[in-house]
This record gives sequence, C-alpha cells and structure tokens, in this order.
Amino acid sequence: MFENRTDAGERVADLLEARGVDADVVLAAPRGGLPVGRAVADRLGLPLDIVSARKIGAPWNAELAIGAVASDGSVWLNDELLSTSGIDDEYVEEHREREREAARDRVDSYRGDQPPLDLEGKRVIVVDDGVATGATMHACLERIAAGGAERIVLAVPVAPPATLSELGTKADEVVSVETPSQFGAVGRFYRTFDQVTDERARSYLVDDAT
Repeated sequence: MFENRTDAGERVADLLEARGVDADVVLAAPRGGLPVGRAVADRLGLPLDIVSARKIGAPWNAELAIGAVASDGSVWLNDELLSTSGIDDEYVEEHREREREAARDRVDSYRGDQPPLDLEGKRVIVVDDGVATGATMHACLERIAAGGAERIVLAVPVAPPATLSELGTKADEVVSVETPSQFGAVGRFYRTFDQVTDERARSYLVDDAT
C-alpha cells in the first residue's frame, strides 16, 4: 500500500537506484503519472517530460480498450479483440484520429511554448502511477520507440504480472515495486488516490514542484 503518488514515486526511485538504472530523461503519463515522475526525476537528477496516449474504446463499452493511440499517431491495437468483435476499420480509424488529437492537445496544453525533449539516442524511463490493462502504455512505448530512444525502461509502482510481461515486449527493461496477481484497480493500492487536476499536473513539470 502506497501512501500517495509521491510516496510511490520515491519507492520506484529506490528500485531504479538499487538496479543501477542509468537514464537521460523521465517521461510520465499525465495526469496521475506526473507526481510519480517528479519524485523519480528529482531523485535521479533528470529532466521530466510527458508522454500521452488515449484509449480507443469499443462501440458498446467506452471503457473496454480495443486499442490506444499516442499524440504522434503511434498506435497499439488489440488484434485479438478486434478479430472477434466485428468492429470495422472505419470505426477504428475514426476514433484513432479523434483520440490522437485529444492526446496531442493534452501534450500541447501541458508544455505550452516548450518544445518536446529530443529522444533520439536517449535512455528513457517512462512512469505512471500504475498499470492495469496496459492499453495506453502500449501506445506510449510505441511513441517513445518511434522517437528514436536508445533504451526504454518502464518503471511503475504496481502492475499485474501478465500486463508487465506483455509490455516487456516493447521495453528493454520493466520494473514494478509490487506485482500482485489479484489486481483489480490501481487505486486500491493507494491510501490516498485523489484526482490530479490539470493545473496540479502541470506544476510537476516545474523543477521545484512539490
């Protein structure tokens, strides 16, 4: 049980230090990943930026991810689900574009006039406050790889083993503080798991954010 996202970030940083992970930049998934990312970046003395992706929901259940798309258009699709659901390509493309624009708008609103960090040849640590199904994280990892990162380490406070195994196909290393087989939702592993507002999330991109 983590006290809050900052505590979770400190414990992720402990694990990264124990494993001797070296990196050039920390990327956090907004909004909940930013408090975690801030703690990790501060501990390791690295710059913090964001990587954003949006879920593509099924027609009958918006919470069921048939895929996800990052701000640059990098996409992950749940091929197994798509092959059995009868969802047509037109639906996928329409919602892919809509969610891509939403992810890009979020990135732009958080960065303001600041250009994105150049990931070419960089060693990247990507963090979130936890991973359940991993849909949006799949797209985030696709985005980072497309940016030319030399090495990608996924580091999270909590995730189920099966999801970590799947994400391990897209990252060079995957670390998680806790890997419970009985998972449920990310929030059940936190004493305090309040919603992170956009304003608060943006504040973590400032070096002295607390």
